[in-house]
Amino acid sequence: MTQEGFKRKLTAILSADAVGYSRLMAEDETATVKTIASYREVISSLIKQHRGRVVDSPGDNILAEFSSVVDAVQCAVAVQNEIQTRNAGLAKNRRMEFRIGINLGDVIDEEDRIYGDGVNVAARLEALADPSGICVSKTAFDQIETKLPLGYEYLGEQSVKNIPKPVGAYRVLMKPDAAGKVIGEKRFLGRFSRKTAMTAIVILVVIAVGLVGWNIYLQQSKKIEPASSEKMAFPLPDRPSIAVLPFENLSGDPEQEYFCDGLTEEIITALSKVPKVFAIARNSVFTYKGKPVKIKQVAEELGVRYVLEGSIRKAGNNIRITAQLVDAISGHHLWAERYDRDLNEIFAVQDELTKKIITAMQVELTEGEQARVDAKGTNNLEAYLKYLKARENINKLNAEGNALGKELAQQAIDLDSQFAMAYRILAAGYRMDMFLGTSKSPKQSMGMCIKLLKKAIELDETYAEAYGALGFTFSIIGKHDEAIATAEKAISLDPNSANTYLMLGHTFRSADRQKEAIWAYTKAIRLNPIPPSIYFSGLGMSYGLAGQYEKGIKWCEKAVRESPDNYIARIFLIAVYSMAGRVEDARSEVPDLLRINPKFSLAAVEKRARYKYKDKMLEALRKVGLPE
Repeated sequence: MTQEGFKRKLTAILSADAVGYSRLMAEDETATVKTIASYREVISSLIKQHRGRVVDSPGDNILAEFSSVVDAVQCAVAVQNEIQTRNAGLAKNRRMEFRIGINLGDVIDEEDRIYGDGVNVAARLEALADPSGICVSKTAFDQIETKLPLGYEYLGEQSVKNIPKPVGAYRVLMKPDAAGKVIGEKRFLGRFSRKTAMTAIVILVVIAVGLVGWNIYLQQSKKIEPASSEKMAFPLPDRPSIAVLPFENLSGDPEQEYFCDGLTEEIITALSKVPKVFAIARNSVFTYKGKPVKIKQVAEELGVRYVLEGSIRKAGNNIRITAQLVDAISGHHLWAERYDRDLNEIFAVQDELTKKIITAMQVELTEGEQARVDAKGTNNLEAYLKYLKARENINKLNAEGNALGKELAQQAIDLDSQFAMAYRILAAGYRMDMFLGTSKSPKQSMGMCIKLLKKAIELDETYAEAYGALGFTFSIIGKHDEAIATAEKAISLDPNSANTYLMLGHTFRSADRQKEAIWAYTKAIRLNPIPPSIYFSGLGMSYGLAGQYEKGIKWCEKAVRESPDNYIARIFLIAVYSMAGRVEDARSEVPDLLRINPKFSLAAVEKRARYKYKDKMLEALRKVGLPE
């Protein structure tokens, strides 16, 4: 029975996604955008050459369809070979690899777009693929097994979120010596007599019946491989600790990523407001986005006991949200829930999810703590969605995204003039204008930033992020005492926020109170173990200013390794090298600094810098011979 108004068809779907795209963007947005644009053009051209059609290509994802599975797989192999060749010319930390998933499935075809489980399965297979690898479904494999000079490795039946039945999956082996091989499949070869086969079937049935009870137990307990406390990258905190993994977008529409990311961030923010809970920051958990990671791995790498994972399927005004909380140490699921709701109920779902997490971790809240968790910026759904899109665009750290983000934030304020979060994100846009050099008057931009942050605090006196941002802004303009007091207020309101500790570290460093800065940066990194390089460079600079040069060099070098084109990280490394007496090492970094910013001058630093250690910094840079 067909659905009225929908045109359906059977097609081969190719889904490709860049590996570590968020990390690459965080390190060097300009270079990443250039690379993804170049690679997207190459991939699109190869799709066309193989008689395919690009359906959509938002961000780092490409969705295409082919009338032939053979064409789709040949195209995927050509893409991986071409990308590998191009990557050879890039530094290892700037290489962009892709995962590709291919499925043959039934889809809805509407206005040149395709939707449905056939698309979702391709996206899930893509997540199962290795970097620079290809993964195909059983339905696709059946069409190509003997038609291409390739090998295959059977990965078994894979449980795919929100798909009722497991999906058979195969890894494509592209090396010539693998051609014609199918590894891992167990096939009935017909070498036994009918009687032997029937006997074997009866035995298997008996064994299956005997295992039913055990299977039920496993399903009920939902046991997974437990994490080891001894293998934790960091000691477990003395309170319940949790990592909220990015909610997976199962909508078949990449444009809904902002909504999924928004829900993830809202839950993290709500949990971080509870002093009795230790919640890992957004940057760290988002490094796992789109990857088929194990709970054990996440817990051990981030040093937490609990892990939350979930998915969102949004269609029109309807949403389905699934979530499950895992105790990684015991290896058991504590609970799993599914919410089928109207989009207008998203705030209620956020509240319910957060409360269930807190209850499951056996945390009891005071009335004040509960009030903070329950606090919402707005009940206006349209304003909230505008805010999420504004935040997504401003976080792109480029002029175009920042301009659009400011426009969307203003629209959110127009829809709800009491929405504190919208004022904070608009303030961030004005501050970013100064950093990007897009402000006609940096002084006016900073003034507007401060005005908007004060308005956000006026609307919500418990809004820690607004206090943290205001403290950071005060430090930029040299109001160090106000900066520290305001940033400390943020910590008192949100003692689990890596970002508030980062802002506090900046304010202490700017005020030349390096011992306190080191403490704040260290706290920030524990809450955000896989952070942007600004965490490392800030800590390294504070160590250097405190006279602990080896530690300073270690962290500044780490910042530069993580983000080679980060202008600030490079300056800090040069300064700390110079302070430590390693002038030649400092000079060796100068060509890269001038490559990143050919207009660099000490006069500009002296004019703009408002931090108290400015003279010490300039002295260190002059020793190296940087242009005046």
